[in-house]
Amino acid sequence: MAELGVLLTKHLGFHQYDVYGDLLGLLASHPVAPIVMLHHLDVVKPLFPDARSRPSAVRRLFDGPVKLDTAGLMQQSICYDSANRWTVSVAWGFTVLVVRGIMSPREMEMSARTFLNWYRRADYTAYAFNTRPLARSPCQKPVVYYLSSEQREALHGGETTVTRYERWRHPNETRPACRWDITDPDAHLDHIIVLKKPDPRLW
Repeated sequence: MAELGVLLTKHLGFHQYDVYGDLLGLLASHPVAPIVMLHHLDVVKPLFPDARSRPSAVRRLFDGPVKLDTAGLMQQSICYDSANRWTVSVAWGFTVLVVRGIMSPREMEMSARTFLNWYRRADYTAYAFNTRPLARSPCQKPVVYYLSSEQREALHGGETTVTRYERWRHPNETRPACRWDITDPDAHLDHIIVLKKPDPRLW
């Protein structure tokens, strides 16, 4: 590359992941770095499960969040609802996960293994990043909300993006009873609205 006059700059946080299957776990915990490219989309599930096809799912992403706030796409924010004892993880422009209990940021920043390694003989230890297994306890399975709409409004003295995330349920999904004395977010939240100020100078 240097011989062609192209200089390479090492930037911490940039990675290339070659995986297939369901990208939810990976993209919901995307590191705080710009998302540059999505490839091999022919071997992954549609980014939005209610989309008619893989291309239409990608189009929803690019026609909405990418145009609205490119720098903020997939950036993860973690917050807590102390009253209900929920952990909330927002991957802006893509999904919101709500989990019972207080999970540390370190745990939430690790990708849940919803995806598979490109090299079928390799297991999760072959990744160049830490992952965590899918929750087995029904009490700790996240409630998933996918982006349904987005717009820009003039709020609080400046431009603000308003994104809405709707609860998505798999046709065969069942949520067994949980014995924890913690409110079930699935029973109380049909949608979540996120307000965010775009920052074009983020990267």
